[in-house]
Amino acid sequence: MKEIKHLINGQFVGSASGKMFDDINPATGQLIAKVHEGGKPEVDAAVAAARTALKGPWGTMPVDERMALLRQVAEGINTRAEEFAQAESADNGMPISLARAAAVPRGSANFIQFAEHFKYVATETWEMDGALNYSLRRPLGVIGIISPWNFPLLLSTWKIAPALASGNTVVMKPSEETPMTAMLTAEVINEILPPGVFNVVQGLGSDSAGAALSEHPDVDGITFTGETTTGKTIMRAAADGLKKLSFELGGKNPNIVFADADLEDALTMTLRSSFANQGEVCLCGSRIYVQRPIFDQFVTGLVAKVKANVKVGDPSDPASTMGSLVSKEHFQRVMSFVESAREDGATFECGGKIPDNLPDHLAEGVFLEPTVVTGLTPDCKAQRQEIFGPMVSIVPFDTEEEVLELANDTRYGLGATVWTTNLGTAHRMSAALEAGIIWVNTWFLRDLRTPFGGMKNSGIGREGGVHSLEFYSELKNVCIKL
Repeated sequence: MKEIKHLINGQFVGSASGKMFDDINPATGQLIAKVHEGGKPEVDAAVAAARTALKGPWGTMPVDERMALLRQVAEGINTRAEEFAQAESADNGMPISLARAAAVPRGSANFIQFAEHFKYVATETWEMDGALNYSLRRPLGVIGIISPWNFPLLLSTWKIAPALASGNTVVMKPSEETPMTAMLTAEVINEILPPGVFNVVQGLGSDSAGAALSEHPDVDGITFTGETTTGKTIMRAAADGLKKLSFELGGKNPNIVFADADLEDALTMTLRSSFANQGEVCLCGSRIYVQRPIFDQFVTGLVAKVKANVKVGDPSDPASTMGSLVSKEHFQRVMSFVESAREDGATFECGGKIPDNLPDHLAEGVFLEPTVVTGLTPDCKAQRQEIFGPMVSIVPFDTEEEVLELANDTRYGLGATVWTTNLGTAHRMSAALEAGIIWVNTWFLRDLRTPFGGMKNSGIGREGGVHSLEFYSELKNVCIKL
């Protein structure tokens, strides 16, 4: 049986307590690895190693040399791309085709992006009468990274890469649900960077490695992607040390389709934005608002596309377009939204149940058919709370003012999508929607230089391009009297 250990100061080590937990393939229910459960002793050792590494060769390394090493990390991921994809699929339940086409390439691209971009970011110079001011950037210090389970490699490297590119050292706590690609990333980085620069402590959240990392007095910043309630817990734990925070949290994203939209484009992309990675994407459009003249046509069209194009099956099969949910616990949570929608009188246009044609080896897996419902009102549980699964609701609207009120009536503010061929509508809606990222006539089209993050309960701060540099570095002003 494979054992997944911690990486601390360049060494793969077990836990002092001897505790382990199971890593389960959610599609088969089978045990695939035993994971060492870290706690305060492991976090203390990892943070100490990271603090020491800041004062070593890494801390004085020329920028060009540091960036060249990060490009080697990208090459290392590419060299082992199939191994990463297989691990991601087995751990998370995502289709292997998605892991190969998106998760692993983006994991590698994150290192290239930040290694290249940060070399060309200038700081300010201001002349005064008799004095000169200029700004210098310095690393923030030791960065604690707490990464999620839905896109483990992509979303962890989105933080690892800019943290290292800025000259920091890192202690990462991956999700206990998906430890495998964190281990592979550690193996790649450990062959390239000095010991202690990058450390991984496997473990749980509260009363475990996650809490120890959030509270640690020698951690200078915490970056977290995950559920909003967990973010609040981390924020409280980090408060005593006044740690710098960057959070990308939950979303209940509106997908707004006006009657003048290109209907075929809107349907095709809505299929993707509803059910990509089983709907376990923070940016999925789970609230679909369709203008009344095309409402019936849209519902019929989306259901037809679901039945024609979505194949729920073994994530390791390239023909599967939807895999399993990440765990039995999460499956039960998603099913609670299905049941609450039934109780609230929703019409199930399709889905709402476990697939009945799965092969025997997936009998212990956690699968749900792609689910489309209509008839929910704004106060229904499934309409207000983040589901994070393959379930969307479609609601009609009449006017721009009405849909804007519906879309903004949420405690979340991560993303939104607008479908229209009217330029005025596109600009007005984009300006008025309360969300950190707005897509017009597309979805999940990303330029890694642009600001990424959420409003309201969907996050704190922005990352991407120079915005990541703002978080992962300290800016100081030098004033010289001439």
